[in-house]
Amino acid sequence: MAMKEDYRLIADALADDVTAGRLRPGDRLPPQREFARARGIASSTAARVYGELVRRGLAVGEVGRGTFVRAAAPPPDPALTEPSGAARVDLELNFSVLPEQPALLAPALEAIVRPEALGAALSPVGITGPPGAREAASTILARGDWIPDPRHILFAGNGRQAVAAAIAALVPVGERLGVEALTYPVVKGIAARLGITLVPIAMDGAGLIPDALRAAHRATPLRAVYLQPTLHNPLGVTMPAQRREELADTLRALDLFAVEDAVYAFLRELPAPLAALAPDRTLVADSLSKRLSPGLTLGFVVPPAGPVADRVGAALRSGGWTAPRFALTTATRWMSDGTTATLVEAKRRDAAARQELARKALHGYAVRADPHAYHCWWELPEPWRAETFVAAAARHGIAVTPAAAFTVGPGHAPNAVRLALAAPPVDTLAAALTVLATLARDEYTGVE
Repeated sequence: MAMKEDYRLIADALADDVTAGRLRPGDRLPPQREFARARGIASSTAARVYGELVRRGLAVGEVGRGTFVRAAAPPPDPALTEPSGAARVDLELNFSVLPEQPALLAPALEAIVRPEALGAALSPVGITGPPGAREAASTILARGDWIPDPRHILFAGNGRQAVAAAIAALVPVGERLGVEALTYPVVKGIAARLGITLVPIAMDGAGLIPDALRAAHRATPLRAVYLQPTLHNPLGVTMPAQRREELADTLRALDLFAVEDAVYAFLRELPAPLAALAPDRTLVADSLSKRLSPGLTLGFVVPPAGPVADRVGAALRSGGWTAPRFALTTATRWMSDGTTATLVEAKRRDAAARQELARKALHGYAVRADPHAYHCWWELPEPWRAETFVAAAARHGIAVTPAAAFTVGPGHAPNAVRLALAAPPVDTLAAALTVLATLARDEYTGVE
């Protein structure tokens, strides 16, 4: 027990140095053997000290480079280091709630909570929803020339459950799922819970590379591929038409299914989903929460007809991922009476305006984004590293997401961060982007 106490006391002392500013974000700690000699402790004890700092979130280890100071817990200073407005500026979560939403959404709720309607809304419902739900959803999900057959639409509690059910239907335990090399972090958790191995597929500026998918499948067969062709998260890019056609041909040639996550695709009228090009090979997963708000969740899965649809239905039921009837009934009203369409148009304008703010504030930097997206990907300038920049931004009250959160497989994560633009008020967002641009412009010397 004394040995454990010793290493924790040493870690406490180093943590105090971080808090006091004697060790700054980005400082490289000595190699463990050198640290052990300087402190007169065993190398194994030094390893425990460094491991404890990593566990506390005060340091990060980089393979082949060493251990670097990350940051102390962000101090309770006002956001953006301004004298007022102490709320944290969240550029991690990407949900938009517009000021006009409550007034638009309230009438449907008022109608449903009347006693004569509430009884029906509280009764059980299956994965196909109450009468009219599939037809309403088909209209909302349509893009370009693609209009999903209402008979094929299944409902989940939210978009994450829709993705999980589609993956569970296609990939047995112990099998392999191809994903873009940078992917939605929740999919990593879904795969871990389902006992599925993720295989990163290389990308370029147009999205997932079909030849890379072929190579991965030849090496060890995949059971399916999960991808985001439109407004990719985190890169914000949209796969062009020619690449979609190549990918559709590849799916057919490999006899492979794709789970197409279209959760952000509502922000663009075009292009049509991959399902329009490979309808027998594609399952579309979508959600209502981005269109409406994070507190109003409903997921959609549109599988091809046949055995795959049956397996998706079984996964929804067995996983407990079915939508409650109250949510379905309410959402059906919003989808049918034009409320959802009105909010979609408003959010398209809002996303474009916020993207323009980011373009102006980060002009001159390596930023990748679609002008319709609610997020962008920032490849940081030297000498910044993503983890260090995240820590420095946090000290200004701004939360951003490092590339490591989206990386699949071994190797270093790109030196980049994702900025989610949807949540803060526009004025707050503009100020935060200005702070981040200034922070990145100043060469990092260990002093902010």
